[in-house]
Amino acid sequence: MERYLVLPGPFVSICGGLRDSNLVNRCLFFGKIISREALFMARKTLPFTHSQLESILQKYPTPFHIYDEHSIRQNVRKLLAAFSWAPSFKEYFAVKATPNPSILKLLREEGTGADCSSLAELVLAEAAGIKGENIMFTSNDTPAEEFKKAAELGAIINLDDISHIAYLEKHVGIPDIISFRYNPGPLLKGGNTIIGYPEEAKYGLTKPQVFEAYRTMQQKGVKRFGIHTMVISNELNPQSFVDTANMMFDLILELHKELGITFEFVNLGGGIGIPYRTEQEAVDLEFVGQEIKKAYDAKIAANGLHPLRIALESGRMITGPYGYLVTTVLHKKEIYKNYVGLDACMANLMRPALYGSYHHITVIGKENAPLDHIYDVTGSLCENNDKFAIDRELPVIDAGDVLVIHDTGAHGHAMGFNYNGKLRSAELLLKPDGKVELIRRAETLEDYFATLDVSTCGLSLAAAAKTEDQ
Repeated sequence: MERYLVLPGPFVSICGGLRDSNLVNRCLFFGKIISREALFMARKTLPFTHSQLESILQKYPTPFHIYDEHSIRQNVRKLLAAFSWAPSFKEYFAVKATPNPSILKLLREEGTGADCSSLAELVLAEAAGIKGENIMFTSNDTPAEEFKKAAELGAIINLDDISHIAYLEKHVGIPDIISFRYNPGPLLKGGNTIIGYPEEAKYGLTKPQVFEAYRTMQQKGVKRFGIHTMVISNELNPQSFVDTANMMFDLILELHKELGITFEFVNLGGGIGIPYRTEQEAVDLEFVGQEIKKAYDAKIAANGLHPLRIALESGRMITGPYGYLVTTVLHKKEIYKNYVGLDACMANLMRPALYGSYHHITVIGKENAPLDHIYDVTGSLCENNDKFAIDRELPVIDAGDVLVIHDTGAHGHAMGFNYNGKLRSAELLLKPDGKVELIRRAETLEDYFATLDVSTCGLSLAAAAKTEDQ
């Protein structure tokens, strides 16, 4: 049975305070039934004021992604502090999350390395001044040129398959240090829509293959070893990361006993989620760090395997909460449902369409207005799943309103594409002093046609660009 709380607008915070209570399922708000989730939406904040945003919009047209440098730096410091006990702890930032050298550079200044999975990501890390064993190269179905670039940079190569040993040896040679990615398969229960169940995922080596792979590398003269896993993604349960650490510490003990290997490091992967929804809580990093320390002391240190370097490859957790997609309402449409059409589309943010993911939306200037309208918030692609929100409770929205879509700092711009000829947007960096830096310009029609020979078509790019600007 649903229970209701009747509240006038000024008392939204009271209903929000009942978010952990089962007493109130929905609220009667200005005479309309509103879900608790909708009332919580006002809890999300922005790193800029209305006047700051107005100034930004005068210089940079929507849509664009903007990142909050100060908060990103503070966030990565929290992660490093949570593992300050660990010998030579290393965070390899997942470049795929936010592949921009300006972001990589500021993270390098905070002490992170780079987790790379492609040639372009290796080059980006190099451009940001990250080299050597501050790069961990973990790819799958890897072409030779990517292994060659990783070796050129002195990166730690983390092999995804046992067959890659011979392939690496043929094209690059056997490196001084090697790591393998472990897939526990059905030994680990659970999974999610992003990474799947381990036994169904294409990544990593089985347990028997792990033993065979390290034995083979011993025979080839390798003396330095690491090990890696990545079995969860966007996970908010802190115990999951502790369980992963225990699993890997147990495996390291088994490998040491059977093969005599003393590992230099264990990379526990990433997967730390962020609270996309306002009723969700961020992962308690201090709890995770201290619980992993207990497991380390009991299993690694107690068995004479100290020091073992702990590494993570977080991406989303570092930058995700501090990126924002700013977009303008172009049209409203009222047919069988009410639609709000934006100048952004899934080419700017793919997660809602790909995963059905929730991203909070703020309507600028209407933050305190009642959320008494229900909209599908859409882009303009010729795809019906080009939607940022479905049946979302929002204030009344008008053409020309500016919307901010939250938590786009990871896997946002990075997953952009050019379907329907859509051009990828600019990326901005909000500096700690309030200034804004353009860290990636918006694409142009010239960019879109740069790889095509359009001269025989009589296409005038200059004329097209002039039309675009009008």
